[in-house]
Amino acid sequence: MIFLTGGTGLLGSHFLFDITSSGKRVRALRRRDSDTNMVRKIFSYYSERPDPLFDLIEWVEGDLQDYSSIEDALSGVTEIYHAGAVVSFYPKDHKAMLNININGTANLVNLSLEKNIGKFCYVSSVGTLGRADHNGLTNEETHWQQTSKNSVYSISKYGAEREVWRGMEEGLNALIVNPSVILGPGFWDDHSGFFRLVWKGLKYYTRGINGFVDVRDVARAMRILMEKNLFNHRFIVSADNLSYQQLFSMIAKYLDRPAPSVNVPPIVSNIVWHIESVRSFLTGSIPEITKELANISNQQYYYSSEKIHSMLGFDLKPVEESVKEICGMFLKDMN
Repeated sequence: MIFLTGGTGLLGSHFLFDITSSGKRVRALRRRDSDTNMVRKIFSYYSERPDPLFDLIEWVEGDLQDYSSIEDALSGVTEIYHAGAVVSFYPKDHKAMLNININGTANLVNLSLEKNIGKFCYVSSVGTLGRADHNGLTNEETHWQQTSKNSVYSISKYGAEREVWRGMEEGLNALIVNPSVILGPGFWDDHSGFFRLVWKGLKYYTRGINGFVDVRDVARAMRILMEKNLFNHRFIVSADNLSYQQLFSMIAKYLDRPAPSVNVPPIVSNIVWHIESVRSFLTGSIPEITKELANISNQQYYYSSEKIHSMLGFDLKPVEESVKEICGMFLKDMN
């Protein structure tokens, strides 16, 4: 039996579609308050008959921090795909994110060792890698550096990775996937927010550069790497390095919206997050921009997926092709 965490998220729902499309059954962990309807919607983007595929999913309730509930959920499991994590750049979420992402992963690793589970795929992030000097390409050998530029999310994923590497040292057959910024449809208010922002008339962009990748490619990479038993490795999965201006302009092109035209320099971003912090405190609302988001949006990162390409011949969809397809899905949802 295949076991997946994070099944109701953007990547998890696409992995569920990928794995059930091959006729395989899968057990997916969900929190008690999570909604599986979005997963069914994701399936409907790619299949005219999503229900038979959706029926191949066995949903189980549990919490990564609750050792006993996870232990019960792993009965009969032979391989684990761990994609569940808290993703947040808001200070109020930092403590919970560190606990869940690190301790939850430790629980899963320990249970995998205890139950002799044969395969383990951990979905991490390029945020756990070091940054190449002089805007060079970051690859799997560019190691983590402790710096004030690291987000708490990156710190939590790095801590979780260390638990997986520990598991490997203790005999766990595991591998790590490090995707860059994942682009995909459906979660327009959350993970797919770039599309919503441009649709609503985003005017601003920063000087930042980052790696981007289609969610379907990340799901496919997870499956194929596990099928090939490429354990004790990590793999960057990132299609193109683009500036935020380039990405937003692509999205604007396919949504028929004006492209953002006003550059926001770092000093202005710094002022904005301070203002947002005060507004959030006074109103009790969530800030639109935080210190971490402002910092990330102005950094310039470049990533290489040469390793997965050379070892597997794995080709990634160009970001513009992904954006065009996702924009088409967005427009259908808006009608």
